[in-house]
Amino acid sequence: MLSRSLSLSNLRVLAKGAQSVSGFLLAALVMAFAPLPAPLVDSTERTFQVVASSYEFSPAEISVNPGDQVTIELISSDVVHGLYLDGYDLSIQADPGQTETLTFTADRSGTFRLRCSVTCGDLHPFMIGKLHVGSNTLLWRGIGFATLSVVALFVFKPSVIGKRIKQLPNTD
Repeated sequence: MLSRSLSLSNLRVLAKGAQSVSGFLLAALVMAFAPLPAPLVDSTERTFQVVASSYEFSPAEISVNPGDQVTIELISSDVVHGLYLDGYDLSIQADPGQTETLTFTADRSGTFRLRCSVTCGDLHPFMIGKLHVGSNTLLWRGIGFATLSVVALFVFKPSVIGKRIKQLPNTD
């Protein structure tokens, strides 16, 4: 077999391949970390009935859009329960069989914990729910990144660059 030395043309091919790969890596980084524009969604009034019982909130997770007017109706089914919304510093308390209402504007994006604010038993510290404010951009970013990765696998196989080097004339 003929041995190949690293010539100037071989270096150009490798440099082209490195530029293409770095372009894809840059695109992936932008896709992962660049802020997305806020969606143009009209704010609406959203009402949720949250039942507190036996160390759980049902539903355990609530999703709203930024700017929505949110009303949470807390219903306690067994003992006195409370609901404290982290990040908004809001709290309500409901007696058994009673309903209490909390209304606020979801003006902060992110995920916030709903915690029981009244000691209701041994497992009280584990009585936690979630409020999601905003669209699920992480899902769409993940899908975009996975698509970019699959394209990169097909376009930039190591064998492609190796074939290009083998096709170059030998300059020995």
